[in-house]
Amino acid sequence: MLPVVELKEITHAYLGDREASLAIEDFNLSVGQGEFVSLVGPSGCGKTTLLSIIAGLLRPSRGEVLLSGRATTGPSPEVGYMLQQDYLFPWRSIQDNALLGLELTGRLDEASRSKTLQLLADMGLAGKELAFPAQLSGGMRQRVALVRTLATDPGLLLLDEPFSALDYQIKLQLEDLVSETLMRRGTTAILVTHDLSEAIAVSSRVILLQRNPGRIRRIFQVPEDIRSTPPLYARDLPGFAELFHEVWKEMELAGREGV
Repeated sequence: MLPVVELKEITHAYLGDREASLAIEDFNLSVGQGEFVSLVGPSGCGKTTLLSIIAGLLRPSRGEVLLSGRATTGPSPEVGYMLQQDYLFPWRSIQDNALLGLELTGRLDEASRSKTLQLLADMGLAGKELAFPAQLSGGMRQRVALVRTLATDPGLLLLDEPFSALDYQIKLQLEDLVSETLMRRGTTAILVTHDLSEAIAVSSRVILLQRNPGRIRRIFQVPEDIRSTPPLYARDLPGFAELFHEVWKEMELAGREGV
């Protein structure tokens, strides 16, 4: 089976008035069906740049992105992108915000509407369909943003620090909810996070980047017992703390060497 996403020799430089800054160099990555992969690393290692390239929002200076074996040069309906901010329209109801992606792609019909309303209910938002964003908590708003992204049924979901602005308890609850939902749907996901505990709890692989320029430094395989356990409880399993400290030490080295 072809990988859901494959990055081949990706290099990207940002051009300034007087100089170029090399953000990523010769980056290769393959993510298979149903995998949940996290990208971690020191600030400035190119994590968000990589997500923008995969999403088709940024053309790499060199290299190519393949989605299910097909080269892509721009945004694709196969890719959903969830950000730290929910970007809900305040004048639209929760239901209408959740249906926005289907509207924009011309795929809104009774079947897709019904499926989206069920997804809202699955996310614990039943009875909130006609409310407006200002009436919801931050955690609820992020759930609406997730429903809006999943409603178009993307094969690949990109998550850029989607829980970082939330209270810790709500963050943990959403980690569990998102992980269970994606596993049930078989959705492939790539998460960018600064939270190593979160990365280990939700992922099958944790990919550590180093900076100047951004490259893969090391890939950590998460043991099956950890990745098959809900994130909240995975943190208590034997081996979790040891893996956390191993990733932490390697990231400290990457940060010092990249200065």
